[in-house]
Amino acid sequence: MKRFFDSNALWLSMVIGALGYRYLLPLAPILPWLIFFMLFFTFCKVNPLDLRLHKWHWVVLAAQLFLGLASYLLTLSLSHNPVLAQGLLMCFIMPTATAAPIIAGKMGGSIQNLTTFTLLSNFATALIVPATFPLINPASDMTFWPAFLLILSRVAPLLLGPFFSAWLLRIIYNAYYRKKYLSVNDSERSVSVSGLSAKRSVSPEGGPKEFELSPGLAQIPFYLWVASIIVLSAVVTKTVIANFHSSLFIILCLFVSSFFACLLQFGLGKLIGYYLPAPSKGKDYQDVLINPAAAPTTMAGVSSITAGQAFGQKNTSLGVWMANAFLDPMSSLGAAAYIIWQNIFNSVQLALAAHKK
Repeated sequence: MKRFFDSNALWLSMVIGALGYRYLLPLAPILPWLIFFMLFFTFCKVNPLDLRLHKWHWVVLAAQLFLGLASYLLTLSLSHNPVLAQGLLMCFIMPTATAAPIIAGKMGGSIQNLTTFTLLSNFATALIVPATFPLINPASDMTFWPAFLLILSRVAPLLLGPFFSAWLLRIIYNAYYRKKYLSVNDSERSVSVSGLSAKRSVSPEGGPKEFELSPGLAQIPFYLWVASIIVLSAVVTKTVIANFHSSLFIILCLFVSSFFACLLQFGLGKLIGYYLPAPSKGKDYQDVLINPAAAPTTMAGVSSITAGQAFGQKNTSLGVWMANAFLDPMSSLGAAAYIIWQNIFNSVQLALAAHKK
């Protein structure tokens, strides 16, 4: 039963959110808290000192920006429809989802490397959007610094808050057990003459205990993400229904174009990761506490999964907000449709990963 739920949780959560959106919309205010704790438990799996930038990080980021600009200019020149062009732009320009490390970890990707890219991608977006969106939508009255600070205020608390909370917990835990180990070790030496012995708080390697997330808590981020998808699907359903009075043709075009944008980004990300493999620092990437699935056996396989999620899995809630705040609100349907496609794609990936076990 658990295996079935883990493999099908994403599409089931979307169906629940869509069907019960009227009753679930009041839960929208708790979405930031779900994301906060989801990231907190995810970052507890990663030692911040193990985070490293690799070649594929920069290649994926450059490809994301290039495809966003190229898709906007090409769509605008062919269709002469700003809404379609802006909607497709959002499908590419959105940063990596905060939940991407969770899905990558379940499939055997590197949580460390994807966490690094998630931070890089979100802060790069906070810089790029204020610099480019005034050119795309001159009617907007935003200027760079107010827009930058506004986007940063949406991104930073949900990324840096859980990141530094998890890091602080790790520092306190390690300091406590290091001090306890040293004090007990000193006591042991002092009483050894009388033949007594003291029990030390040690790791399996013989040193003081190091911070490590309990296996029983390792799955919590995934279930928090499922709960987030239910609430987010309810919000998306409301957005689609609210805009249904607009041109049905534009809505259909946004849904179709976001589907192909989703496939392109996941596929291209996997290729980039495969040909630019990067090692996972710190714990071995096959460690079940870091990556529960641990399916790939090669560095290229791990990087392919990791870069695929980095490129393809988007922070759609931020994308919907940016489109409503800085572009034509109708273009937010591109990001809203992307939520559906990326979760269907992730559901298929999780089912295939479970089948290989």
